[in-house]
Formats: sequence, C-alpha cells, structure tokens
Amino acid sequence: MSEQEPGEGTAPRGPLRVFLVDDHAMFRAGVRAELGARVEVVGEASSVAEAVTRIAATAPDVVLLDVHMPDGGGRAVLEAMRRTHPQVRFLALSVSDAAEDVIGLIRAGARGYVTKTISPEELTDAIRRVADGDAVFSPRLAGFVLDAFASRPDAPVADPELDQLTNREREVLRLLARGYAYKEIAKELYISIKTVETHVSNVLRKLQMSNRYELSRWAADRRLV
Repeated sequence: MSEQEPGEGTAPRGPLRVFLVDDHAMFRAGVRAELGARVEVVGEASSVAEAVTRIAATAPDVVLLDVHMPDGGGRAVLEAMRRTHPQVRFLALSVSDAAEDVIGLIRAGARGYVTKTISPEELTDAIRRVADGDAVFSPRLAGFVLDAFASRPDAPVADPELDQLTNREREVLRLLARGYAYKEIAKELYISIKTVETHVSNVLRKLQMSNRYELSRWAADRRLV
C-alpha cells in the first residue's frame, strides 16, 4: 500500500493534548520543559480535587498521573474521572514500581505505567501510544503485570500493615529498602533530609521495627522493592 502524500486523505493529526498531575511543582515544570513542542500541555494540577476539575474543563487526550499525592493520589483521580470522561486516557508516571501501585492503577483504568527514569523521547512515544489505545509499561514492569494478572487476577492489593503507612512513608520505605541514603531519598522526593528522617522514624514505629535492615527485608517480602 502506498503512502499518502500530504494533503490527501484525512487531515494530519495535531499535537496531542496532555495534562500533568503531580504534587511537585518542580517535577511538573521539568516534564513540561522536556516534552517541549512534542505535545501540547493544556494544564496541570497538584491535588486530586484540582485535577478532577481541570481535566473536566480541558478534556485532554492523555493525563500523566502521579501515583501518590497527599489527598488520595492517582487512583482517586481515575475513579472520579472514568465514569464521566471515559474518552480521556491515563498514563501513570511515578517514582514507584511497587506491585500494589502498578496493579492498583491499572485496575482503576490507567492505560499504562512508566517510571520517572524514562527519557523525554520514550515518554513522548508512550503518550502517543496510550492516546492510540495501546497499553504501555516500562520494560521491567510489563512482564510483572502480565504475571500478576495471570496468576492472581482477583488478589487484593491491600495489606493491613502497609495500610498503616501514608503514601509518602511508603515512597521513603521503598527507596530506603533499595539502598538509597537519606540524602538521595531527599533529592529523589524533593523533600528535606530532616523530613526523610521523620518519615523513617514513623515507619519504624508503625511497623514495630528497629532498623533499616529489618525494613528492607519486610519490603522485599511484600515485593515493594
């Protein structure tokens, strides 16, 4: 089949309209700058309530959605929007690659899940693929998602002990279990080292553990690392 010349057939597709949801202003600014002219960023939000209102007003093609935010996170946005705006597609963009986060967002209706280590070119490609109806995952997550749904399709993602922790405490726990130093965790999450120390103390207290090595084993047992 020969390719159409410009001007023949359907009109060329304009830039994809993208909306950013993340509670870190610096991260949103970085994503906007990295995407550049590849897409049209039509809006952004830092909370669930703000995201629901602005997504409804702008009707983007794709929403880039953080998993954890102080007031409920990406899943709350998805659950609020999918009934009223089914045409909007969601791509999770998160620092977390934990089992319950990936499965939870996909079950809630996200079309893909990529981590924040993704390059601008790869992110642009993922956005376009999600807009076209494809499912997109970071390479190390794709096999995990298939295995999880095949072997435990109805398995609950809740964990009574894990549910004690706030979203931020979970993020700190995962990075700590991966061997990050407090300074590295602070840089990754855009918080102070003192705040990291406070979160670690809270996690140790809630889980009744005494050191980071016990936390690492606990996180590994739950496939959070």
